[in-house]
Amino acid sequence: MKEITLAHGAGGRLMQELIEQVIAANITKKNAGGVGLEALDDGASLRFGEHELVIATDAHVVSPLFFPGGDIGRLAVFGTANDVAVMGARPLAIASALVIEEGFSKSELERVIKSMDAAARECGVAIITGDTKVVERGKLDRLVVTTTGVGIAEKVITDSGIEAGDVIIVTGTVGDHGTALLAFREGFEFETRLESDLAYLWPAVERALSAGGVKAMKDPTRGGVASALNEWASKAEVGIVIREEQLPIREEVRSACELLGIDPLSVGNEGKALIAVESDRAEEVLASVRETEVGKNAAIIGEVVGEHPRRVVLETEVGGRRILDWPLADPVPRIC
Repeated sequence: MKEITLAHGAGGRLMQELIEQVIAANITKKNAGGVGLEALDDGASLRFGEHELVIATDAHVVSPLFFPGGDIGRLAVFGTANDVAVMGARPLAIASALVIEEGFSKSELERVIKSMDAAARECGVAIITGDTKVVERGKLDRLVVTTTGVGIAEKVITDSGIEAGDVIIVTGTVGDHGTALLAFREGFEFETRLESDLAYLWPAVERALSAGGVKAMKDPTRGGVASALNEWASKAEVGIVIREEQLPIREEVRSACELLGIDPLSVGNEGKALIAVESDRAEEVLASVRETEVGKNAAIIGEVVGEHPRRVVLETEVGGRRILDWPLADPVPRIC
């Protein structure tokens, strides 16, 4: 690899290699008493007494800025709050940095800021500090929003905690966000309007943690469910089996993906979590998650196994099996 391509930022295998071989490999790792950079998790943590402070940061370059079901402001707040939440922490506050292209509409900027504020109030978090930069016309695609979130956890949940026998739960339908954005960009029309699944995950996460037995959590954004499951399998050196017939996929999303020639399991989500839980607590966790609005369509989709370590296998509806590999890149770039 001599040059960075668009695929290196899309959440698949190439992005994982970029992070491991170029970014993380050239940063000095320091143990601050919690989860650090070496874990390559959704965030990091610092221990304070009986609690841990969880920190996550994200840059948002979604195109277009306004899309069915959301916009870059709402996405920035929810996306970062969700990264904090899936590490087992209740989000508390968010810092934000804006990089704006010269000539950007003041009214559109105000619309984005109001959306960020509304999303923060919905999450019960405060936007407490930030930074603003403006670059020359033509040097940026309109607007970049970077957000950093902090939260408090009694116990941090990491990606590497899963073991053979654990059950995999997804908190709702798969592939909504990326499919909606691609259809909107390309001008496709369907009988049912496709919308992003953009949502705040803490209510479902909190219920899952209260039920107990949670081993790992992840929001399958870029690279979708396929990328997230492969990351789990690789880090924990286990196998994962997923059953196609149990995957909750909206019919309109399934139809759109077939038309567009993409796999909904490789498409990014912005309002779903994958939860690995001890088998004897799975039904209780599932019931608890389903009691929340964001988790009402939750389903058990598979389990962790000792066979085929570092591999994810999909059992198809017709009874076959195939490897569900890392996507090389997200088939829908710039979705977050």
